[in-house]
Amino acid sequence: MSRIQDILNKAEREGTVRRTRALGGETSTARVAAIAPPLAPHVPLAEPPPVEQHPERRTWNPAPAAPPVDEASAPGGTQIDHRLVAAFAPQSLPAEQFRSLRTRISRAENGRALRAIIVTSPAKGDGKSLTAANLALTMAQEFQHRVLLLDADLRRPTLHQLFGINEAPGLTDVLMGAASLDDALVPLDEHHLTVLPSGVPATHPAELLGSAAMRRTLDMLRTRFDRVVLDMPPVAPLADVQIVSAMADAVLMIVRAGVTQKPAIERALAGLEAGKVLGLVLNEAGSDGTAEGYGGYAYIAG
Repeated sequence: MSRIQDILNKAEREGTVRRTRALGGETSTARVAAIAPPLAPHVPLAEPPPVEQHPERRTWNPAPAAPPVDEASAPGGTQIDHRLVAAFAPQSLPAEQFRSLRTRISRAENGRALRAIIVTSPAKGDGKSLTAANLALTMAQEFQHRVLLLDADLRRPTLHQLFGINEAPGLTDVLMGAASLDDALVPLDEHHLTVLPSGVPATHPAELLGSAAMRRTLDMLRTRFDRVVLDMPPVAPLADVQIVSAMADAVLMIVRAGVTQKPAIERALAGLEAGKVLGLVLNEAGSDGTAEGYGGYAYIAG
């Protein structure tokens, strides 16, 4: 039996992954993340020291059809989306857990460079965009690390809303030759992070993501950044992740504790190259490995 199957079986026994869906809708808060690398031996967590952040908000006027962004006051009176805990509450337990996740990813490299990392999920509502954003913010807090957060979810982009920036120009504009890469990149100096938004809505997202222009763009980004975190659509029922995973170095699968169905996880993993799957990130887990509670770091491990 494969390492991933052992992980799923243990998760099901502990009640963190269920065979039948218990809840629905989008997850509102990226609470707790955990990674279980199926391809490498277990490595104990290190705890890097927290990094002070003083975020500032960029001015942005959302389109009338865009959903409202849930915001909260940050230190200094500025306004950011409160779910970006790595920036809004860097001393909090959830932010510390994202730092632990960052550390596990670094140790999983084991001599190979993991520059381009896809963040996806079996289905919508598992919290993959919030996890990608918080993980990128946490990676950007490392000393002298250049980090890019790329919104490659061309069907339901959300990163521009979370960071309060314009949706375009962005990735689609670059791929279609309507904008240069430098024009599309949005540096967020207060967070030491650069964001490449999705761009204008694409008529054929899969074809754009599988184009030679996409490969050239990703190769260029690898030379300019130490980490490129790609927020991508859920695996099912789209082909987007399978297409781009051939160009990326690794894939993180986000599952929602007590909600994501085990068959859905199995189907999602079956469509990916096993050697590139770093592991499963358990979202909204409690301290005892269940879906209840706000604190605690739950592992899904065989």
